[in-house]
Order: sequence, then structure tokens, then C-alpha cells
Amino acid sequence: MDRRTFLRSVACGVFAASRAVIAQQAARVYRVGFLGIADASSFASRIAALRQGLRELGYEEGKNLVIEYRWAEEDFDRLPKLASELVSLQMDVIVTHCTPGSRAAKQATSTIPIVMAAVGDPVRSGLVASLARPGGNLTGSSILGFDLIFKWLQFVREVIPNASRVGLLEVPGTQTGAVAEASARDIDAAAGSLGMRVHRFGIREPNDLARALTTMVKDRIDALIVTLDSQLTAHYGEIARLAIQHRIPTVGGAKQFVEAGGLSAYGANSDETYRHAAVYVDKILRGAKPADLPIEQPTKYVLAINVKTAKALGLTIPQSLLLRADEVIQ
Repeated sequence: MDRRTFLRSVACGVFAASRAVIAQQAARVYRVGFLGIADASSFASRIAALRQGLRELGYEEGKNLVIEYRWAEEDFDRLPKLASELVSLQMDVIVTHCTPGSRAAKQATSTIPIVMAAVGDPVRSGLVASLARPGGNLTGSSILGFDLIFKWLQFVREVIPNASRVGLLEVPGTQTGAVAEASARDIDAAAGSLGMRVHRFGIREPNDLARALTTMVKDRIDALIVTLDSQLTAHYGEIARLAIQHRIPTVGGAKQFVEAGGLSAYGANSDETYRHAAVYVDKILRGAKPADLPIEQPTKYVLAINVKTAKALGLTIPQSLLLRADEVIQ
């Protein structure tokens, strides 16, 4: 074989190998698991945003993408089993929501990459080593911090200048041990700096809502903060209805709460955080390691106010606050 013939055969071999690699990549079907703490209906807009984000990056269900969903239906005890199911299905990536879901996924696998679409404080919760360098197999977005809590309380102060007793709806078990204690101290410190005191009301099941609101009236609560716990999301409408019935102004962390009838909300756009989770998934599927992908925090927060609810409560929202609002529901 002369030199020219040899080079031509090598070139043909390389070209054939390249085509084989490209064909193999094109035929690859990626498997993404989603571990949800509530139910599909309450996460509909967020899941739609995640799927849209994946489509924009070239992943199309039915062609090169399969998404396996597991829903805990607001039962923390089901999370470990559901996480293990996703692991047994050999997912390429698992997407989680909130601290309990992320914790369950981490306990189920140390090898499959995990993207936290939205989590409170992943460092304090022990999920990652740091925001800049998570380490391990988790990365994603952190949406809650001291500044956000302080903003909720500031809103109460602006709308109700004489407010001193603030109720807090929360779901026991979302944070545990020292993490829960530290979070409680942060909230109490934020309230104390504004001359307020926080009264906590634990919600374990939907029937607890009516009892909690009735107790708030007896305790003369001036305003109510509705935390970002996923189990409360499905009951935003009921919480808003009861709060209006008992004439208690409310502040939430998601604009969906205001759309459901809550008075106000300040927080990250949850749909956008889910769309951004697709970016993490894409980077990982292309070879990036979660340990090397910094955990990001939202750069834009949304202030939403429901003027109709304010009128029902007999409140006048300051014009300065309305001008700062990103969304006003009349």
C-alpha cells in the first residue's frame, strides 16, 4: 500500500468513526427523574417551565428525553422510597424540590447528579459544602435567605405601621434539628429588629388551617406570613380565603399566593427557577460535575399585591408600595 492510499484509508476510517459517534449521540435518550414533595397539579406551572427550559436546550420528550415523575403527595415519609425508585431506574439526573426532597435524593445516591430546582439554605441544611463549591453530587438554586424574611416583615410594617404580633404558617419537619433552630433565630431576630414578635403555627394537614386562623384571631395576630413550604402551595386559595374571612393581612413568598387571593408576596419567580434548573441539567448531561457547579441565588425578585384583597380587608396600600410592585391585581 503506497502512502497516498494509506492516508486515504485512514481519513475514511476517521470519518466513519466520527459519523458513528455523532449518530450515537443523536440516538441517546436521556433519563431525568423528578422528585416532587406535593402533587402534579400544584406544581403544574413549574413543571411546564422545566420542560420548556429543556426544550429550548434541545431536549424533547419522546425523542431524546424521558422524564420520570415521583410525587410524595405531601407525605415526607414517602420521599426515601420514591427517591430509591428513581435511583433504581438509573436516571442520568434527578431534579428535586425543597430541603426534604433534596435530602432524600442525597441519601438514596451519591453518584447520580442531583439538581435542586429550589431549596432554602442548602449549606446550613448540610446538603452541600458551600454555595461556590458544593462538592458531592448536588447543585442547583437556593431561594430563601435572611434578606427575604426581612422583606416580608418590612411589608407588614409598611402596610400596618402598628403591627407587633405576626403569625407564621410553617410545616414542621421541613427543617430539622439545629437547622430549624438557626432558622427560627433568624426570623425572630428580623422581627425583633422591627419591633415585632413572631407566633408560629404548625400545619401538618389541611384541617389544621382553619384551627390555626381561628387561634390567630384569639391571639390578636396583626398579620400572617405564609412560608414557601411546598405543602402550603396546594392550599394557597384556602389560606387566602380564611385570612380574608378573619380579616388578617397576609404576606407570602410566591406570586401564586397573591393570584390565589393572598394580600401580597415577595420572592423569586418560582417558574423561572425551574426553567433555570434545565440549564444545570444540560451542563451535567454534557459532562459537568455537580461538585463544580456553583449554587446560584435569584437575581430578580417579584413583589405582587392584590388590591382587591386589600379592599376586602379594609386596608389602603401605600402608593409608594404600589409603585414598587411588579404585579398589581385589581
